[in-house]
Amino acid sequence: MTNNDILRRLRYSFSFDDNKVMELFASGGFKANRTQISAWLKKDDDPACKELEDVKLAAFLNGFINEKRGKKDGPQPKPETELNNNLIFMKLRIALNLKDDDILAILKSVGLVIGKPELSAFFRRYDHKNRRHCKDQVLRNFLHGVQIKYHSEKKVVTPPKKTVAMKEKTTVVKDRPTLKWASAIALKNSSKNNK
Repeated sequence: MTNNDILRRLRYSFSFDDNKVMELFASGGFKANRTQISAWLKKDDDPACKELEDVKLAAFLNGFINEKRGKKDGPQPKPETELNNNLIFMKLRIALNLKDDDILAILKSVGLVIGKPELSAFFRRYDHKNRRHCKDQVLRNFLHGVQIKYHSEKKVVTPPKKTVAMKEKTTVVKDRPTLKWASAIALKNSSKNNK
């Protein structure tokens, strides 16, 4: 996965506009302008696409943590000059305040089932003997699950109710509307549902 792809996915998942993306970069310690953001968000095969460097994505992720968890007092952490999937995964986990079970549920929602020991191995120190490298497939699936969970949360969707189409006829009696149901089928279906 490219840094550009990660930025695009996060922007879509949380419905960030360009101003919000600039604000997150600034909060993480890098002042990005609209031209840069536009170039980073272009598809990888577009000639106008510019590579998003690790240090800049790290600044964005630090800003994302500040946005979601609140900015800590004192000096802000400096963006890392080199990123890997494990560190990106860790920063997203911190920003979204996810516990192991939350992450496992997100991964399961997109068809990737892993165990807690495997998951915790991604978040171990770099020099720990049980640390595992987080492959692109795991990070990609996690970002897809995040998109499903958080992008759909923004939209308030009420599931459609199962209804029978009925024709309505309104008449006014003493300035108050009353409804007369013209469909005998609807009444019949209604009485069946009450049984």
